Amino acid sequence: MKIVRRVGASPRERGSATGQTCPDIFELSDGNFAVIGTEATTALDSELPPDAARADDERIVVISRETLVRAKTDIPEA
Repeated sequence: MKIVRRVGASPRERGSATGQTCPDIFELSDGNFAVIGTEATTALDSELPPDAARADDERIVVISRETLVRAKTDIPEA
């Protein structure tokens, strides 16, 4: 599994002074996506709706709205 490309604008394009410590979204060689975000499992786990579940090896991460909105045009339809 490898990172194929960034999805959306880079942190620098979104206004990060360092361009290194911001949320990011990447498309992987197997077609999945990887997300860099702020770990929020403890804070949000109890907020999941009844039909949502998280496996022991999964974490809830938060990315900024701007990160996702600016990635929208790069996310494939299928």
